[in-house]
Amino acid sequence: MVVGGGTAGWLAAFIINDKARRLKLDARVTVVESSKIPTVGVGEGSTAALRVLMQYFNLNELEFFRETGATFKLGIRHKDWRRVGFTYDGPIDDPHQVVKPPQGAPSDYLNVYAVAAGRKLQDMHLFGPLLEQKKAPYALKDDGTLLPLGPFHHAFHFDQARVGKFLKERSRGVATVDATIAGVERDAQTGFIRALALDDGSRLEGDFFVDATGFRKRIIVKELEAPWVSYAQELPVNRALPFWIDIRDGEEIANYTLAWALEAGWMWQIPTQGRYGCGYVFSDEFKTPDEAHAEIERALGHKVEVRDDIRFQIGRLATPWLGNCLAVGLASSFLEPLEATSIHGSIVQLMLFADNYLKHPDAMNEADRADYNRRIGRQVDDFRTFINTHYVTERQDTAFWRNVRAERLHPETKQRLALWKKEMPRREHFPSFLGGLPHVETQLHYPVLDGLGLLDPQLARIEMARDPKLRQFARETYESLVREYRGAAAKALGHAEFLRHVNALG
Repeated sequence: MVVGGGTAGWLAAFIINDKARRLKLDARVTVVESSKIPTVGVGEGSTAALRVLMQYFNLNELEFFRETGATFKLGIRHKDWRRVGFTYDGPIDDPHQVVKPPQGAPSDYLNVYAVAAGRKLQDMHLFGPLLEQKKAPYALKDDGTLLPLGPFHHAFHFDQARVGKFLKERSRGVATVDATIAGVERDAQTGFIRALALDDGSRLEGDFFVDATGFRKRIIVKELEAPWVSYAQELPVNRALPFWIDIRDGEEIANYTLAWALEAGWMWQIPTQGRYGCGYVFSDEFKTPDEAHAEIERALGHKVEVRDDIRFQIGRLATPWLGNCLAVGLASSFLEPLEATSIHGSIVQLMLFADNYLKHPDAMNEADRADYNRRIGRQVDDFRTFINTHYVTERQDTAFWRNVRAERLHPETKQRLALWKKEMPRREHFPSFLGGLPHVETQLHYPVLDGLGLLDPQLARIEMARDPKLRQFARETYESLVREYRGAAAKALGHAEFLRHVNALG
């Protein structure tokens, strides 16, 4: 029984139903969602994990573009984070994936070379020049078919409400119930949930329940009272003002998420096909909502209509799997939306659950729950530390930024930065605990650390000097990738042109 039909809810239904079928479990999946609960469609971004999932389930990517208003996300542009007036990009592709390294070469040697040579990391990425030029990772062949320009998985921006609908329409064998939850019936001895009590007086029995009710945490917290681990000290924003900006006719559409650091937090801009979903994520300790609204308009140079005033708690559940209830999405954890950790985390958590723990509910045990909760707790803690690292900046221009640097850095953030003053970041600094599923490792850390000036070029040069042959190989590889990817970008379709072509095909 999945409670909540947003993106997380339908991802849960899709993944669990498919895995249950593959395992030949006698399972029936039902999604309980209420048409009475409104959503604030402000645009959302994914990581490449969503595309991998779509390919795994053989979902048509072009249909996804057409039906969800999706656009490409090739990376994140960080504006004014290091200091006001300084911008850096974080493309999400990884050139290490396409170059066979010399035998014995350490991980991330290309990143180390770029830092040592004072070269831009993004230049050796295919998505780097595409991001700069707002182009799609596709060219158009003479016969009108699309030609992918590289093997890398891109991510997406989209209207999250339409993603849920897209998955719902492709979920075979999943039942739906339009209702609001009034409460739950629990077993007096075990505390397990036996049935959902609905607002019309009816009840729905089930063996296993997924809480995908978002910030409301309707089942896992309100009914089961799962404990909460707060990240409020390390991640200082606690409020958001979402709004829309229309895309003008003929305007090229960005293929990146813009994260723009402001006086008391930061503003996101996420393009869908008709408009930018935007919002100011800020700390109300340093700015009132009215002051935040005024700052948005000063920064943009025009009026905006704020659609909501969202308060939130940043942190995670200590036990996202409690009894026979599994929390996913925003019901499980919430971090500020800086690195698209929400949907990525939901996909990974659900795949981990489906691959390792899904079986008849009577066979699930406390050891399963403890192991799952340990792994997911570590995953979200790593998300926290990665996002916290973004706040290690040179900014001292407002009380918010001075407070963040002086009092808000997590001990793990400090420990990692101390390690990376002694040796360059390596993949082995991030122990594997998710069974090979994707996680935040050096691929995403290097652009952020380099963009914030937290990597030492002299240390990188010392490491490269230990192996002159590797240094020469890295230099030649870097130059080759720059030439190849600039040439590919010259052939690429413009982002808006790609979307027009795809929509015309439909």
